[in-house]
Amino acid sequence: MHFAGRDITALPPHRRCRAGLGRSYQIPQPFGAMTVFENLLVAASFGGGLREREAYPVCAEVLAATGLEARANTLAGALTLLDRKRLELARALATRPRLLLLDEIAAGLTEPEAQELIGELKAIRARGVTMIWIEHVMHALLAVADRLFVMNYGQKLAEGSPQEVMSDTAVQRVYMGIEA
Repeated sequence: MHFAGRDITALPPHRRCRAGLGRSYQIPQPFGAMTVFENLLVAASFGGGLREREAYPVCAEVLAATGLEARANTLAGALTLLDRKRLELARALATRPRLLLLDEIAAGLTEPEAQELIGELKAIRARGVTMIWIEHVMHALLAVADRLFVMNYGQKLAEGSPQEVMSDTAVQRVYMGIEA
């Protein structure tokens, strides 16, 4: 896989981050005994390659962008699911990615929580960060994405604008159980 003109498959994770590739996990994996801010400092320092003094303003900006300012001094292990998902996103953003890989970030959230997260993802996208998002919560994906690529058992099923893909008969049959 090539990114930023490099084959990144053999690179260790911190080098991938420094090349501009950020990612989140479906199941948040924060450092539970550290605060939210400390989690971001680790990401910005080790993943993003910033010195501590340089990392502080980046982390403060990410806290604001992800709605975690009020939780900065909270232990990550004590967060709600929504805030753990936000922290997962925030840790990826603290590395200052150009490409963000999101894995089921809306999974397990209530509808109001998903709407909050959608707003944050739209703002991130508006700042020019490209996202590749694997998601089964379709309304969340459709609210943010301008292009969809649908797979079934490792094979491309459809690709195009959300409207084109969602009206595709194969997508309707496989993912929505609608027979044409």
